[in-house]
Amino acid sequence: MEGPVELIKRYFQDSRFSARRDLLRGLALCEGLSERELGYLLQSFHIRVYNEGEALFLEGDIGRALFIVESGKIELSKHGADGKPQRLAELGTGALFGEMALLEQLPRSASATAVEPSTLMLLYRSKLDEILHYHPRIGVSVMRHLARLLSARLRRTSDQITTAGASFSK
Repeated sequence: MEGPVELIKRYFQDSRFSARRDLLRGLALCEGLSERELGYLLQSFHIRVYNEGEALFLEGDIGRALFIVESGKIELSKHGADGKPQRLAELGTGALFGEMALLEQLPRSASATAVEPSTLMLLYRSKLDEILHYHPRIGVSVMRHLARLLSARLRRTSDQITTAGASFSK
């Protein structure tokens, strides 16, 4: 019978754990974290497998988690003025989305659907709150990255609106 130390060793030597740790290590979200901090953060994620065509969430749902694509493809879509879904993006391995749910519990601005069988890593807001309380260095690092990510996305959207507005005025 294995003791707690053996179970922990086996968990950390698990090839899936190593692959997930490597995936996180490559993301800006984990920039500057030590191996121990990275391991702790990884343990805070919930792993979920979605089937082809399965909805991760729908536009209007209350957001409660950030998603990272471990494998597979996810389509983000939003209902247009005509009521039909319009494809916004297709995301693959390493893509991070749904981050606004970690900052505020408001309705999702788009829907997400698995295009093919996909494995995702979910970080729930409640887990981030726990990390911020018990491991503030990790939590602050995650929040700093989220602020940078949201700032870059806002800047990109602003540039697109400005460019679209310039083409209308010609």
